[in-house]
Amino acid sequence: MIEFLSVTKALSDESRARLLMALAGGELCVCQLVELVGLAPSTVSKHMLILKQARLVEGRKCGRWIFYRLAKRNVPQISLSAQKWIGKSLRDDPTILRDRSRRAKILELDAEELCRKQSRRTVRKLPSTTGERPRQSDSLN
Repeated sequence: MIEFLSVTKALSDESRARLLMALAGGELCVCQLVELVGLAPSTVSKHMLILKQARLVEGRKCGRWIFYRLAKRNVPQISLSAQKWIGKSLRDDPTILRDRSRRAKILELDAEELCRKQSRRTVRKLPSTTGERPRQSDSLN
């Protein structure tokens, strides 16, 4: 029952469905996922945690980068079935088709530069209680 509820919770959000469908095309880093869905890195990370808890995706850390892909090892049948179902159900959805096109363009970008760009954006958005500009190390990435 817990696995069922975890999977249904994971699939009940449009952003998580979009992220899951993006990973059907292969592994992506968090920066690429952020660029695709246009959400804050912390929001994307929270969505990915929910997908990971449902065992729909798996992640690996490489230095400061985190890469996600569809789960393939030691995956409960309900999660595998959910992956197939969402893939079949949303294959021709207009939002997913746009995301597929954007994904291809994002893959053409230099991933390191993309992460740096997002990091600079995050630093500028952080509030400062002292009136000083936040340091680069204060970014979330």
